[in-house]
Amino acid sequence: MTNAISRFPVPESIHDLPEDIRDAILAVQEKAGFVPNVFLMLAHRPAEFRAFFAYHDALMERESDTLTKAEKEMIVVATSARNRCLYCVVAHGALVRIYSKDPLLADQVAINHRTAPISERHRTMLDFAMHCSLEVGELTEEWEVRLKAAGFTHDDIWDIGAVAAFFGLSNRLVTLTGTPPNEEFYLMGRVPREK
Repeated sequence: MTNAISRFPVPESIHDLPEDIRDAILAVQEKAGFVPNVFLMLAHRPAEFRAFFAYHDALMERESDTLTKAEKEMIVVATSARNRCLYCVVAHGALVRIYSKDPLLADQVAINHRTAPISERHRTMLDFAMHCSLEVGELTEEWEVRLKAAGFTHDDIWDIGAVAAFFGLSNRLVTLTGTPPNEEFYLMGRVPREK
């Protein structure tokens, strides 16, 4: 393994890692066809790797009341773009393209969700995500009314805020470590996957 993916040490070999972390990395490699650099960067600190991915999965894999996987990934892309996190914009942009089946959506949301051709529901969702990510993030009565009028439940509101907050952490860690996105992410959802 190479240190080019982090300013901090990464494991010399996947075989040097604790079994649970090695298994998690091998599982994602089998599913994606490559190991995302963030897995190797975080493997530098096994306890933090476990905590990071446990919370990631609790947020991103759980069924929300009305939020889809594509919508959660739109939150990641929009807030990560404002945090200037190339890794998360590229990696999660790939997931937006895959989940939404729209090859343009991630780029449009990353540049400016206010002018992107998205629904008013999505615009409200991303406005609130930005409020949580870049401002104080307080859930005022005005925000609650606006979000509920857009069809979001109380649990959805938590999810929007929690995804924005969690990926603020992720954005800062990736920036701290200088971890670049894998080249594979750039074409995912843009060109047909080889079978």
